[in-house]
Amino acid sequence: MVPKIRRGSRTHGLLVYLYGPGKRDEHTDPHLVGSWDGFAPDPGRDTSPDPDPKVTLARLAAALDLRVKQAGDEAPAQHVWHCSVRTDPGDRTLTDDEWNTVARRLVHAVNIAPEGDPDGCRWVAVRHADDHIHILATMVRGDLRRPRMNYDFKKAQAECRRIEQEMGLRRLKPGDGTGAKTPTSAERFKAERVGRPETPRETLREAVRQAVAGAASEAEFFTRLREAGLRVKLRHAPSGDVLGYTVALPGDRNRDREPVWFAGSTLAPDLSYPKIQRRLADGTPGEAPLPEADSGRSNWSPPARGRRTATGIAERAAVLLDSDDDEAAAQLVGVGELLDAVAQTSPAATRAELGAAARSFERATRSHVRAERADTRAIRSAARGIIQAGGALGRGEDGGTTAMLVSTLVLVALAAARWHSARGHAQQAEASRQAAEHLRAAYRHAAAAPMQALRDQGRALPEAQRRAYETTICATLPENRTRPGTSTKNDALAATLAQAEQAGHDPKALLQEAIAMRELDTAEDVNDVLVWRLRRLAQLPAHPGEATRRPQAGTGRATPPANPASVRTAPPASSRPTAPDPHSRPPRR
Repeated sequence: MVPKIRRGSRTHGLLVYLYGPGKRDEHTDPHLVGSWDGFAPDPGRDTSPDPDPKVTLARLAAALDLRVKQAGDEAPAQHVWHCSVRTDPGDRTLTDDEWNTVARRLVHAVNIAPEGDPDGCRWVAVRHADDHIHILATMVRGDLRRPRMNYDFKKAQAECRRIEQEMGLRRLKPGDGTGAKTPTSAERFKAERVGRPETPRETLREAVRQAVAGAASEAEFFTRLREAGLRVKLRHAPSGDVLGYTVALPGDRNRDREPVWFAGSTLAPDLSYPKIQRRLADGTPGEAPLPEADSGRSNWSPPARGRRTATGIAERAAVLLDSDDDEAAAQLVGVGELLDAVAQTSPAATRAELGAAARSFERATRSHVRAERADTRAIRSAARGIIQAGGALGRGEDGGTTAMLVSTLVLVALAAARWHSARGHAQQAEASRQAAEHLRAAYRHAAAAPMQALRDQGRALPEAQRRAYETTICATLPENRTRPGTSTKNDALAATLAQAEQAGHDPKALLQEAIAMRELDTAEDVNDVLVWRLRRLAQLPAHPGEATRRPQAGTGRATPPANPASVRTAPPASSRPTAPDPHSRPPRR
């Protein structure tokens, strides 16, 4: 149940709209479901002899405005309180009596008309559709004083949460004032009229968010906006310093044929110019530092190197989120930028799901928790590296490293959900979980080919060698964490251990290191997660079939094998079912 509150000054004009056909003939059977005394005239169902709806509507407006006129100059200029309350599309249809109860509880909760107070403000509740009502109140009490209505929106939200529970409706997550402004009805209708899939506000919000991802300076940020095809207007101080910015979509004009400009702060709270300035100052990215396990591999493509580097940095972000420290709030912003960077540069097969994950996680990046030492340079550098490397192919090493990174980002999103849940951030926690679902879907596409090739390679191992790796796996990971509906075999993990040993690593020690990196409880298929960790730690190709390297003695870094032809390569991937999702939950039986 969603309340929306507005203020106005025209009681009669609002009633004309509520009892009219609507802007698109969507109003049907408008009538009162409640009023301050239960006896207010109803223009929709006036049963008096020879009724004239216009006359009845004028009587209703005069009755509502009576105390406003009596208060004279003491009445507020914006004396109309207008609250629309809508149920979720999946909810049952409420009766008129139930809507009357909703209206009375809301005007009581916000102190418009407290229950039992004879001097409460006058109000009516009009229903002209199955799923919502409009409450109109005039904000002058019977004693001609103004009602005390501090935090009316928060109080209305809290009361709606209680009503949902008591009436058996879908229970929405309570907000905290950090969400982005939703498009207005006028913006939605305009988008439908001109054939846009979304409103300009939503399109611009995503474009600005993507432009700031990994940007090293304000100049680069503004350049990216222009390169994305947006109109950009800067506001300067007399000194020449930039004070703010506004953006507009080409072709989006108002009735006067002028561009419709949006300031960053009207798109989302964290996209205002001062907050973008602060983000760039706190985490100006440079060259992304290569984790030890990813250094020295010059023959990988730039997109593959960028994704490998980002995987290690994302692992560290997950560890920080698991630490339950408020300083991890800064990491959430960086993870959001990393998701935007991956979504912009991924192949078509995964781009839609990764874009949806980035849009969902955007809500998780904003809360009232502020990190005092916001150092996001490493993760913003990883995002910058991915963008500078350009688009990745959906096959070979590029596709494999995309699967490697996305597998880690699923765990990061789940860690973010736990971090927010521990602080009571219901909307942010839900947004993190939704992002994880989209990432799981993207992982299934990205991991299909490399995981199938690894499974084929594991099955091709000699039986004795295979049994030895099975013993190592069981001894190091004694608890069987796989569940029904996921892969119960260790084919891909055994193949990875064989390649790691061939490259000069100790399989058991490497497996122990991969397990110790961070918890595995949130992974539904531990084998898949460990495969990607092992391949990154051992500098193995993310897509099997490429040459591996031996670590140099005492350095841990890999060097080319003496005879590349001796390295086992994977047979061609057969057309088998898509790789299982290591993070998805099994179907309930």
